Amino acid sequence: MKNEKIKIFLVDDDAVFLILLEIEFDEHADFKIETFATGELCLAALNHNPDVIILDYHLDGIDKNAMNGVETLDKIKEINPDIPVVMLSSQDSIDVAINCMHHRAYDYVVKSETAFLRLQKIITIIFKYKKMEKELKWYMERM
Repeated sequence: MKNEKIKIFLVDDDAVFLILLEIEFDEHADFKIETFATGELCLAALNHNPDVIILDYHLDGIDKNAMNGVETLDKIKEINPDIPVVMLSSQDSIDVAINCMHHRAYDYVVKSETAFLRLQKIITIIFKYKKMEKELKWYMERM
């Protein structure tokens, strides 16, 4: 990523939480943010090539028939298995977290006062890993 902004999709049906999260990301880091109230809207925009997706677990607050977070996660992974998806939930439940990981979520974060800091750390780790992967590939091609 040659000095390009990291593109983050934020997907949550809680408009207030979504705005607060967007403001936090805008204030504390140089990201390009796109927000979505449903999984369907996120999926329709996957061609914008997000670097990471932060996805709410429930997603049925606006439309009871909307896809939930796990269904959205499964579709994202079908379309592009390489996009890291971090699941967000107000449920502090190990069963929910394990379920998300079984569906190939990169990580699971509970919505709390510390959620933004956790997300920031996770994104930093994702991009350190991606950078190392790129450098290793570059090195291996020259051997």
